[in-house]
Amino acid sequence: MSDPNDLERLSALDKRIEQMKAAHTPPPPKAESHVMAQHAWRMVTELVAGLLIGLGIGYGLDALFGTRPLFLVVFILLGFAAGIRVMMRSAAEVQRQSEEEAVKPARDRGEKDRG
Repeated sequence: MSDPNDLERLSALDKRIEQMKAAHTPPPPKAESHVMAQHAWRMVTELVAGLLIGLGIGYGLDALFGTRPLFLVVFILLGFAAGIRVMMRSAAEVQRQSEEEAVKPARDRGEKDRG
């Protein structure tokens, strides 16, 4: 039959194996369920901010010069264009970050294989 000493050695080995597995398992992913929604709200806010800034500048210049709808329309359109431009820049930044995060685990696996 089995020696009691062997059972102790086996249980100690099991504990060491579990400790090694725990040390090498990656941590669970963070709860990032609303990250994309946050990026979308950021882009919407940037667009609205551009429109409101254009509206304010246009209305102010129209009040100053007495040309009621001219500068208002021009600066609303410029604010819209600026908001779209900032939105596109933010989308490119999010795209770049997601690509870097996708490449990072593969790069880490390559370094572990060499080591």
